[in-house]
Amino acid sequence: MLSDQNTVILPTVSRAFLEDWLQLVRQQCPAQQLSGFLDQIGLVEAAQPGGRVTHDQIVRFYQLIAAETGDEMMGLWSRPIRSGTLKHLCASMRGASSLSAALYRFTSFWNLLLDDYELLLEAEAGQMCILLEPRGTDQPQRFGHMLMLKLAHGVASWLTGRELPLAEVGFAFERPVFSQDYPVLFPAPILFGETRSRIVFRKDLGDLAVSRSELDMQEFLLRAPRDWIFTSFREHALSLHLREMLLQADRLDYHLRDAARELNLTPRTLIRRLDSEGTSFQSIKDGLRRDIAIRDLSRGLKSIEEISQDLGFASAANFHRAFRRWTDATPGSYRGRISNSK
Repeated sequence: MLSDQNTVILPTVSRAFLEDWLQLVRQQCPAQQLSGFLDQIGLVEAAQPGGRVTHDQIVRFYQLIAAETGDEMMGLWSRPIRSGTLKHLCASMRGASSLSAALYRFTSFWNLLLDDYELLLEAEAGQMCILLEPRGTDQPQRFGHMLMLKLAHGVASWLTGRELPLAEVGFAFERPVFSQDYPVLFPAPILFGETRSRIVFRKDLGDLAVSRSELDMQEFLLRAPRDWIFTSFREHALSLHLREMLLQADRLDYHLRDAARELNLTPRTLIRRLDSEGTSFQSIKDGLRRDIAIRDLSRGLKSIEEISQDLGFASAANFHRAFRRWTDATPGSYRGRISNSK
């Protein structure tokens, strides 16, 4: 059984994606302290190239590190971003008359704080674009660029009460090996190797009203960063759209030709488009089975044998081999780490 009637199966991200962040966190926290934080969220300090990280783990890790360091951007920029900064940013943007005015306040706010980059808001050709303009010659920090652009999208979506579609997102660094993680975060075509990092909104969204109460803001901040890091919009990322189709089909014999037919594409065209996103139909299918397994192991309500059968494996041994290939851990050891972190 692929789907659970009452639960959305959120995509996980790779451990390699988290390592971008950990490289900087190691400069802020003593090794023993960082190891303790990772233990609290069910991870280990030693890198696992094939390991996976859930949304809950990332949210909890952010909260632990931000509280401990007193830096809400956790060492991503040369100047610490003191506790309370996000609250003041939201309060400033909440008072804007429209989305375009709120985005202007977003860029102005960060330009008072950042030494590393200037944020530019440009409106032309039917689009509103926030660009990160470097003030120096340092190499772009991948996690920092991702988090800043995601913050712009997440807070803007919260302010308008809807997840805003994006025209595109571009990054001023080359495509990383974990590029398949980015569509989990941004509902947009994603480009790498660009001159400047940027996030592009459609200009017709600029007149959207901004309407959030003080209570709304307090609840948003209490959940931070959950509501502004992760996305549920599926229109622009073909890989995530296919994942949803697999969930809705709720059958294990759903093939590429079935998906192509529903999308009004030829199988060859679908293969080509997925290849341009750096993925394949089988990778998407395996990724969904992996994340269902991670969800069910985390819940602890099913035996490993039951999870294996639900996912269509001929035997528990086959499931063990697949799960180890997906995550560099056995189902039993993964369940043990999650149980110990609760």
